[in-house]
Amino acid sequence: MSPENKIYDEKMLKTIEVVKANFASVRAGRANAGVLDRITVEYYGSPTPLNQVAAISSPDPRTLVIQPWDGSLLKAVEKAIQTSDLGINPQNDGRVIRLAFPQLTEERRRELTKQVKKYGEEGKVAVRNIRRDAMDEIKKKTKKSELTEDDQKNLEKELQDLTDKRCKEIDELTAKKEKELMAV
Repeated sequence: MSPENKIYDEKMLKTIEVVKANFASVRAGRANAGVLDRITVEYYGSPTPLNQVAAISSPDPRTLVIQPWDGSLLKAVEKAIQTSDLGINPQNDGRVIRLAFPQLTEERRRELTKQVKKYGEEGKVAVRNIRRDAMDEIKKKTKKSELTEDDQKNLEKELQDLTDKRCKEIDELTAKKEKELMAV
């Protein structure tokens, strides 16, 4: 791979990591601490990710237990979970918060599948935007005579192949997550 395109490949890989993180935040049929990654709690006046103010464990496949390090945060954590799009009511026993993940209904599975497809499509759009920016940069260099037309064509082809490869990876990740969601 050419050094010019290596930079853009790294950006595309970062985009794929974002897609993976988005997929982790979509809950499948089992408890996964990744669904709490987007939840923030007001802590000393600033929004702080939940996993930075509490220990999160999974004692069984359908339950998450959240134990804040500061007991005064229990109410704030409970409120943050209730206002999130998780769709689960937290159970506060005064020391820890328990999240019981119910079995997903067919309708909810389909909704989550649509969400996963949306995340996948957003990832592919981001990869294509990186390609567009790279193509613009290559054309500028050709206009300034920093690249020959042959070099431009080679770089553009390499960039297109790279884009196709990264979009295929996103499609595979999407299909895998959809399969996981639809498994009963």
